[in-house]
Amino acid sequence: MEHRPSPNAQRGFRVQAPLVDSVSCYCKVDAGLKTVAEARKFVPGSKLCIQPDINPNAHRTKNSRRERSRVQPPLLPGLPDDLAIACLIRVPRSEHRKLRLVCKRWYRLLAGNFFYSQRKSLGMAEEWVYVFKRDRDGKISWNAFDPVYQLWQPLPPVPKQYSEALGFGCAVLSGCHLYLFGGRDPLRGSMRRVHYYSARTNKWYRAPDMLRKRHFFGSCVINNCLYVAGGECEGIQRTLRSAEVYDPNKNRWSFIADMSTAMVPL
Repeated sequence: MEHRPSPNAQRGFRVQAPLVDSVSCYCKVDAGLKTVAEARKFVPGSKLCIQPDINPNAHRTKNSRRERSRVQPPLLPGLPDDLAIACLIRVPRSEHRKLRLVCKRWYRLLAGNFFYSQRKSLGMAEEWVYVFKRDRDGKISWNAFDPVYQLWQPLPPVPKQYSEALGFGCAVLSGCHLYLFGGRDPLRGSMRRVHYYSARTNKWYRAPDMLRKRHFFGSCVINNCLYVAGGECEGIQRTLRSAEVYDPNKNRWSFIADMSTAMVPL
């Protein structure tokens, strides 16, 4: 029996993957690589950012294969995706919260690195000031200030464990993730817990716990890695000499050399 190719095969029909619908992470585009093609060339297999809203194994599932086999609607009707992105990146940052609600494709676009790397390369990046405050009852809340439009922006509440915490650390990694780590809960004592807020999704996520409980410690960011050292913890050895580092690319904490003297920042 003669085998006949399908009509689609005869016409040379091929389903094209959407331009921005990818699980790959091109963090290093921000470091001078202007296009996704350059990122693929110089950062092969790069999946460096933590993106909890995207499953890194999604491409292996049957459902995602079906999704890729279907031609998705354009980001903007009547325009190819590259021109649609050129339009969307010009929307002020204060409106991005609304853009994420339009549809899943817009949400994924604004949650990824490609969209913001393009804004940065074109000089459209907008920096906000994030301010924590503690009210008279000891409750913590925070807001973001938009210096361009002189507006305060609402932000989701801090995780429950940090609503009344003391002596915790705060740092920014990858340019868009605000980390809260360690500290002392009034009821549970010192914590190893780590949370981070993504400015691209406007949500909080869990990160791996620190290796040691500590509060009132020193911290800093070097080469996009978070270092913490010293501090206090309940127990016999109240003041700590230990130090550790968190690498977001590996998503784990590691001990580094102890300090020669236990220290607590003033």
